[in-house]
Amino acid sequence: MNAMASALENQVELKNSQELGFEDRLGILVDAQLAAQDSKNLKSRLQAANLRLSACIEDLDVKASRGLDRAVISSLSTTAWIQRTRNVIIEGKTGVGKTFLGCALAQQACRNGYKSFYIRAPALFEELAVARAAGSFKRLLASIAKKHLLVLDDFALAPLTDSQRRDLLEIVEQRYERSSTIFVSQMPQEHWHKIIGDPTIADAILDRVVHNAQTLILKGESIRKTKAASNG
Repeated sequence: MNAMASALENQVELKNSQELGFEDRLGILVDAQLAAQDSKNLKSRLQAANLRLSACIEDLDVKASRGLDRAVISSLSTTAWIQRTRNVIIEGKTGVGKTFLGCALAQQACRNGYKSFYIRAPALFEELAVARAAGSFKRLLASIAKKHLLVLDDFALAPLTDSQRRDLLEIVEQRYERSSTIFVSQMPQEHWHKIIGDPTIADAILDRVVHNAQTLILKGESIRKTKAASNG
């Protein structure tokens, strides 16, 4: 109750607050405590999200030339799509801001009370392999399933092994119509089927992902190259 105690001290110091009624003064104390708790919960969600970049929706450079529609970004910022358990696919060449956008959407989800988690696809598959060997595979899957939003970055960079595509199917199946996933990839969707490999598993994965997703295709030159050129 530190926030409430601090607010009470402020009331004692401010003469004007003495003119307020008991209910008004109590309401101010309760509001201060709730605000402090909300801030603490948000900090906890952001730490657990493990976001690669400190990004937020307000910092997005929303331009048609980048393939970003202001109305679409505004809609995504409400996070209503997470409530409807829809997915988002972010495509584009390297350096165009895909990861920033994915992290910004995840940060907005945290701000709106959702549990998010960011991880690169290669790292996820490695963690799953280690967990399987250690006997904690099901526990890790359960932990991932509890996240309202999963950001899977660098997806489809290389062909999947048999165990990787089966693990991906397990994750996608767990999250289907229960939670949302952001897939961030340099590779266009038309190549995903081949990269996943096994036609039957690929069909099962993509049927649960693509048809329930909002696709954003980022365009333009590499932001990193542009910054390097301007600094040079």
